Amino acid sequence: MPGTRRRLLFIVNESAFFLSHRAEIAAAAAAQGFEVHVATPPGPGSEQVRARGFAHHPIAMTRSGTGLAGEWRAFRSIQRVIAKVRPDIVHLVTMKPVIYGGIAARLARVPGVVAAIAGLGHLFGQGAERRAQRALVAPLFRLALGGEAVRVIFQNDEDRRRLIAFAGLSAANAVLIRGSGVRVAEFPVAAEPDSTPAVVFASRLIWPKGVAEFVEAARRLRGRGVNARFRLAGDIDPQNPRSLHEGDVEHLRREGAVEVLGHVRDIPALFAAAHIVVLPSYYGEGLPTVLLEAAAAGRPVVTTDHPGCRDAIEPDVTGLLVPPRDAARLADAIESLLRDAQRRQAMGRAARALAEREFGIERVVERHLEIYRALGGGDG
Repeated sequence: MPGTRRRLLFIVNESAFFLSHRAEIAAAAAAQGFEVHVATPPGPGSEQVRARGFAHHPIAMTRSGTGLAGEWRAFRSIQRVIAKVRPDIVHLVTMKPVIYGGIAARLARVPGVVAAIAGLGHLFGQGAERRAQRALVAPLFRLALGGEAVRVIFQNDEDRRRLIAFAGLSAANAVLIRGSGVRVAEFPVAAEPDSTPAVVFASRLIWPKGVAEFVEAARRLRGRGVNARFRLAGDIDPQNPRSLHEGDVEHLRREGAVEVLGHVRDIPALFAAAHIVVLPSYYGEGLPTVLLEAAAAGRPVVTTDHPGCRDAIEPDVTGLLVPPRDAARLADAIESLLRDAQRRQAMGRAARALAEREFGIERVVERHLEIYRALGGGDG
């Protein structure tokens, strides 16, 4: 009907992730005339979603597996929300919402579907178990992402190529947007602190993010007499089977090779006090936000030659690449930057320029609005 506000429904596996990675897009869509709804599992972030002015709908979903009965409940709860909201566009974020929400949206004949693939996680890992999982989910991906009124957003080109082949996705419907964006202005351009150099790892504390490699690199560099502080910032992730446990964190704290900071809210301050940011990940990354934030802070990074990580830097210009799972090469790369302040600072300046050019939240938001418009969404 003329004058009716078009409805946009986000389906995400966690309120906190929506708030940190998609709320800016939702706010811009609301300003463009959309009535915005958000479906996530219930939790502390639900009230914050409502406080941002969005309608919130609880869904029965967990990030980890719950068995067939639990997964069926998750699918049915998504179906019920879609039937209630009757959206013009659904925006699905993370794997379970993409699969379950994509199928439910197709069955409900939702006019437009946006699916965000922020990394492939462990799905494309090595081994017989992962191959069996891929064989099981391939038909679900094809069902969820079929149709012309679907746009699938990828954060790096390797994920895009893999899923086009894996899910029979139309290349025309596969869109590349580099990351979730960062508020560059919130990261002041600050000179390096005139103090003992600080090397910072900031991420969820799951092993595939390269926690063990970072700690081992710190041990090696301390053994060489390198004068630096190695700081580990982040929380454990109880819903991820590859997470460190409290005992692991306590062991690292007692050993003392790295400073264990726990969760850090003020990332701009953390990076302003750093000289180098490190993410030795071999996880199924999209485009790690921490690397975008490091660039915005004007800090060089050392990361892995791995999909997503390598896409977030300009190698040898804004940072260095090392092989995944190679603590020795990681230590060498960190040491090379610690010993060359001129090169390190030049990389930091280039990183800030890259963030301003490519990673600003405004650019990412506008790309999403363009997709909504292409699917028939616009001013109400």
